[in-house]
Amino acid sequence: MKENLLGLDAAALQRFFLERGEKPFRARQVMRWIHQAGEAGFARMSDLAKATREKLAATACVEAPQIVGDTLAADGTRKWLLKVDGANAVEAVFIPEAGRGTLCVSSQAGCVLDCAFCSTGKQGFSRNLTTAEIVGQLWLANRLVDARISNVVMMGMGEPLLNLDNVLPALRLMLDDNAYGLSRRRVTVSTAGVIPGMDRLRDECPVALAVSLHAPNDALRDRLVPLNRKYPLRELLAACNRYLEKAPRDFITFEYVMLEGVNDGDAEARELAAIAARVRCKYNLIPFNPFPNSEFRRSGPERIRRFAEIVQRAGVTVTTRRTRGDDIAAACGQLAGDVADRTRRSVALKEIRA
Repeated sequence: MKENLLGLDAAALQRFFLERGEKPFRARQVMRWIHQAGEAGFARMSDLAKATREKLAATACVEAPQIVGDTLAADGTRKWLLKVDGANAVEAVFIPEAGRGTLCVSSQAGCVLDCAFCSTGKQGFSRNLTTAEIVGQLWLANRLVDARISNVVMMGMGEPLLNLDNVLPALRLMLDDNAYGLSRRRVTVSTAGVIPGMDRLRDECPVALAVSLHAPNDALRDRLVPLNRKYPLRELLAACNRYLEKAPRDFITFEYVMLEGVNDGDAEARELAAIAARVRCKYNLIPFNPFPNSEFRRSGPERIRRFAEIVQRAGVTVTTRRTRGDDIAAACGQLAGDVADRTRRSVALKEIRA
């Protein structure tokens, strides 16, 4: 079976060449061809010897997920449905904005966490994506959009910190100057609060961190984010403070989806202000994006404004995310893809909660 070079970071690619009797500097050359030039064929890698190119063609490949759907929203947001195997497809979303382009990347086929307000979680869970499948989303997007991708957010399908063995090499490629050369401040990993993963990410490849908070107390968060039953708020906030010791930014972003009559009251706003006294943070309020058979409704604009005002009075930075791509189900919490083995969620949830 050929080695997919799309999923090898610098160290792994150097080992690949050394094992085949080649000089390790070949890794830098090939990385530039693959990730900067978007090249999938070895024959066109002109600064490699012909014998090396022939050897690569016989033993390696550059294969990204297959695009099976490509949808453009009225606001310019673009969503791809990407086939990763015979049974599963995931989604990636490109969001163009003034001065930057952001790619939202998936890390799993489905999601095990089953957060109450998220369409992705309702699809069940099949498997982790490989490093090549994760990086392949960025590789494809670079070839398909005219704008430069300046930011990557791992906020697509899945919980990235439950797939760190594949996510970490992908992050290293995103940061590598011979690949995508992104700043640590411009690569964001989002987590529902997998504390061991937060600690490992801090130690091995700290990038910007976003935590899906969604509730300011354990009782409500237990309902909205079931993972909270294993990692309650007190432990989560302590992990956030540990992460800040090595984080490229001096704050944690807390994501907070606004659910009418559930978590959007004045009392919850005051509780969020109190959390900000314990962790250096900013809040990103996300208007709920509805999906079929959801039990929730989006908080109204005036309620969101009032909620933000209460938190801001405590001296905390609060932003309200502008909904993008909701007409093509590409907005936050709407990504669903096509997940085959939905029975695995219950097994995986038991492992997390054990």
